[in-house]
Amino acid sequence: MRADYGAPNVPLLDPNRMTPRSPRAALEPERVAVPTRRSKRARHPLVIIGNAIFTLILLIALGLGGLVFWGKQRFEAPGPLADNKIVNIPRGGVRDIAELLAREGVISEPWVFIGGALALKARGEDLKFGEYQFASRSSMRDVAETIIEGKVVQHMLTLPEGLTSEQIVARLLENEVLTGNIREIPREGSLLPESYRFTRGTTREQMIQRMQQAQARVIKEVWDRRMPDLPLRRPEDLITLASIVEKETGKPEERTRVAAVFLNRLKQNMKLQSDPTIIYGLVGGKGSLGRPILKSEIEQPTPYNTYVIAGLPPGPIANPGRASLEAAVNPARTKELYFVADGTGGHAFAENYDQHLRNVARLRALEREQKETPDSAPPAAAPEPAAPQPAARPPQRRTQANPAANPQPSATRNGGAPARP
Repeated sequence: MRADYGAPNVPLLDPNRMTPRSPRAALEPERVAVPTRRSKRARHPLVIIGNAIFTLILLIALGLGGLVFWGKQRFEAPGPLADNKIVNIPRGGVRDIAELLAREGVISEPWVFIGGALALKARGEDLKFGEYQFASRSSMRDVAETIIEGKVVQHMLTLPEGLTSEQIVARLLENEVLTGNIREIPREGSLLPESYRFTRGTTREQMIQRMQQAQARVIKEVWDRRMPDLPLRRPEDLITLASIVEKETGKPEERTRVAAVFLNRLKQNMKLQSDPTIIYGLVGGKGSLGRPILKSEIEQPTPYNTYVIAGLPPGPIANPGRASLEAAVNPARTKELYFVADGTGGHAFAENYDQHLRNVARLRALEREQKETPDSAPPAAAPEPAAPQPAARPPQRRTQANPAANPQPSATRNGGAPARP
């Protein structure tokens, strides 16, 4: 007998192995354990209804979540606008505004816009009416936030210094963005020339009130800072003098010297003799004569003609700006009594009449030189006169022949600056 020392010691019978069944036993079906029955509590109708309701709520929640996610995506997606567009939104509810924006092509899904606006806690009154500009490809969120914040279009109205109240009213009436009529022309000098921002729907009367309030505020500030030795008794005198300064020069650096000339003349009881006052006395608020001043008009008595009356005219001849008002209360410290155009857009100033005549002679020589060479270009600094008045420029014969016969020679007649329209 051979011994096999490498083989494991395996028993001949393994008790864990399946014992073979008989053919008869193999034909019998295996017995399966009978499942236990559900409890009566699980089969209760209320439990079944509750489960159904919970399942329904879960499905609705999932649906709403998906709808909200889709709506948020659409609400924040770029819009259909190809170019910037201005839309005037009237008063109305969220639905009316959404339908208007859809008709204008700003949004594509009105109901998404309504839902998004409500999600932003915007009610009808929160969507402010007005004129809005929407950028190209603006999302519905951008559109809603623009309306909620009231970022309406701002229009600009610029009124230059030196316009009369009648001219300002004409510009307000020409503006098509403003609404309403104007009851009456405001008092001369009561409007502040400036640039004003306003929105569509602003009335013309509201604009006038803004300009009057701004002018009153500026005049108070300027009057409170005036020099103590001025020959001006009241703020109305300040406005009148500033309006003359405004019409006499358009160069900012000259305003204080022009104001000093007129103030020095007032102190010495000399007539102001300002050409713009002649024009205002003839045409009033129209502002421009439309032709040169005639010699007969220089001596024509009017309440505003400072060649005839002494002192200041009875009121302003235009609406002065802040710079001219400041110049009138803080003039240059000079003894100058005359100024004449220097041919380059500015003025030559003089303290006495002889010096003034020399300045006039230089101007005449320059005019003759330019007349003899018509093809030559004018000096670069000389602006084109808005309302040239050659008839008002030649010196008076009696003044040149005998200065003593005219103890109060003109401050500006011998070539002074033309009045601006």
